[in-house]
Amino acid sequence: MALSADPHTDFPTDFRGPVLRPGDGDRYDAARALYQGRAVDEGPALIARCDDEDDVATVLRYASARGIPVAVRGGGHGSDGHAMPGGALVVDLSAMKAITVDPDTRVVRAQPGVLLGELDAAAQQHDLAVPAGTVSTTGVAGLTLGGGIGHLMRRYGATVDNLLACEMVTVDGRKVRADEAENPELFWALRGGGGNFGVVTAFEYRAHPVGPDVVAGQLIFPFEQAADVLAKLPAHMATAPRELGLLAAIAPAPALPMLPAEAHGKPVLVLVPVHSGDPAAADEVIEPLAALGRPVANLVTKMPWLRANTMLDAVAPYGKRMNLRGGYLPELSADVIDTLVANIAAAPSSPGAAANVNLWCMGGAISDDAAEDAMAFSREGAAWLWEAVSMWDSPEHDLEHELWATAVDAAVRPHSLANGYTNLTEDLGGDWRRGVHGSDAKYQRLRAVKAAWDRHNLLRFNKNIAPASAE
Repeated sequence: MALSADPHTDFPTDFRGPVLRPGDGDRYDAARALYQGRAVDEGPALIARCDDEDDVATVLRYASARGIPVAVRGGGHGSDGHAMPGGALVVDLSAMKAITVDPDTRVVRAQPGVLLGELDAAAQQHDLAVPAGTVSTTGVAGLTLGGGIGHLMRRYGATVDNLLACEMVTVDGRKVRADEAENPELFWALRGGGGNFGVVTAFEYRAHPVGPDVVAGQLIFPFEQAADVLAKLPAHMATAPRELGLLAAIAPAPALPMLPAEAHGKPVLVLVPVHSGDPAAADEVIEPLAALGRPVANLVTKMPWLRANTMLDAVAPYGKRMNLRGGYLPELSADVIDTLVANIAAAPSSPGAAANVNLWCMGGAISDDAAEDAMAFSREGAAWLWEAVSMWDSPEHDLEHELWATAVDAAVRPHSLANGYTNLTEDLGGDWRRGVHGSDAKYQRLRAVKAAWDRHNLLRFNKNIAPASAE
């Protein structure tokens, strides 16, 4: 890949970190690799790998003075691939990985290059956890700014419900703090509004006691039981304790010895419970869940939290080409179940491909521990979150997977709410962006915050919120 000319020949010489361009070979290629494999089809003009917040400020002052749009890379896990756009100037935060944990106050501070597995490992040294995501290679920055859901959300809420403060560099290079007392309107927007307002260089979280052991694993049911088991889940989870997190996935069967070889790779229903309460009480919670059908494998067991929160790594490999669609459901109806089952059966089967449909049970703390207007992140009316994911290897199969993702979205969207979780779907367009935060009033409030902090929309490589016109 080559660009006709270097558009950043005057890049600041006082920038201390590595600066990578398309001619820098393997170092450049390694730096631009993302979770979304399609992002490698194009490359940025310059990747500025920041050593610290002063480097971030240097890049942003340079870009702001010239009106240059800036992309931001944290963990690189976004499904849109916005972190490395073709021809762009990229602020790369991946080397900023400091973490501190105060076991007395349970405050955890993390820089934006920290990955979820690293955050978990640091907090677990004190038997603590920050409610966050479910794949260890996820960056905490993008996860947090979009909201943050995971196995602990029913017990402790979303990541943004546990966010205490952000330190941010503005587009003109100033360093500011945002919390409930200082820049509160910016803090409101950062909790769910994504990377639209500035570059966050530190997050402060409230952690909670978790582990070191939890009870977690997989309950695997034959595909023909999927609709029946899924239909029973809403009533079952309505009385389930908050300590139980649950993912239901229709996904390719793993190559396990208790499954016949001919079933490997074919769709099955997998329930993934994570019970973070007293392990001694877990059996009375898990056994009724298994009894909803006739599982062919029960792999639920006591395990360290650090292992439990990596269970989904295997189905989220880094660098695959992928499509992701998702949204909130007010109920898990029979029509939705039938639609999802039918669409997973019709998923593309190109070499190296895999498709799955996930249903995350909400309720508990994520549904009732924060008012809808308390932050940009929306969850009003959401009982379940659905996502449809397809992954494959080769560009020649892009179209068939895109058509499948579009078909699933078209079938499930009429059953979905207008609001949603921005991290677990690709950008679905302007109408979707106007509704995803829950109300027009919230969207207009976000536009006003955008205008106050990034009026020229330099931070536009994201699920973009257009700034309100300056008066």
